[in-house]
Amino acid sequence: MTDDDTALPDDRPTPAATTAGDDGAGGAVLVAPERRRRLLRGLVALTASVLVVDQLTKVWAVAALAPGERTPLLGDLFGLQLVRNPGAALSIATGMTWVLTLVAVVVVVVIVRVSRRIGSAAWAVALGLLLGGALGNLVDRMVREPGPLRGHVIDFLAYGRLFIGNVADIAIVAAAVLVVWLTSRGVHVDGSRDGHDGADPTPPGDPGPADGTDEPASTTPGTTTPGTTAPGTTAPGTTAPGTTTGGGAA
Repeated sequence: MTDDDTALPDDRPTPAATTAGDDGAGGAVLVAPERRRRLLRGLVALTASVLVVDQLTKVWAVAALAPGERTPLLGDLFGLQLVRNPGAALSIATGMTWVLTLVAVVVVVVIVRVSRRIGSAAWAVALGLLLGGALGNLVDRMVREPGPLRGHVIDFLAYGRLFIGNVADIAIVAAAVLVVWLTSRGVHVDGSRDGHDGADPTPPGDPGPADGTDEPASTTPGTTTPGTTAPGTTAPGTTAPGTTTGGGAA
């Protein structure tokens, strides 16, 4: 500090760093703890709902449907047909069940870690659907025959002659569509958005002179600026044309 108590530039207090709200303007988003807890509760509830519905429908399918027999619901477009799938969707990688199981475990771990940064309701829905679907099929691979890590996934929803899936697959596809949509709009898991990194310091409608100089002051018609005379008037100490000053000849 100096003798006149004026703070030097280095001694002045630094303003607290600010973060943007949930709209993501300005960069990183600081999510209120209570809001994050609500989003996490919603994510967990959605995950549990998908998992429970998936497993209950699989239990019903195993008990009610005969393997390989198709029950039409919408003609050839949609029906019920019980199959035990050792591979991924569309019966891909049928001989690599244990690899698919490990991949599912990694996906679940990644989703759980990412969800700790949740700040967007839409991302909470997407991650809840994705986690519930991944867990639904992972449970099958862990507990169903022929054994742990090698269990076959129960599929029973037949879509035409294309493929057969289950509720977990529906949740995963819906989550994938939602993730693509959010990513295309620049929405991040923490609620921030792309394209809102800063604001133009110049107020709208007041761009200012381009060369940094002041613009000349404008005058209203019928008024004069100091030091000038209006047309048809004379300045003090001058005479108008055709007049004579006092003391002159007639």
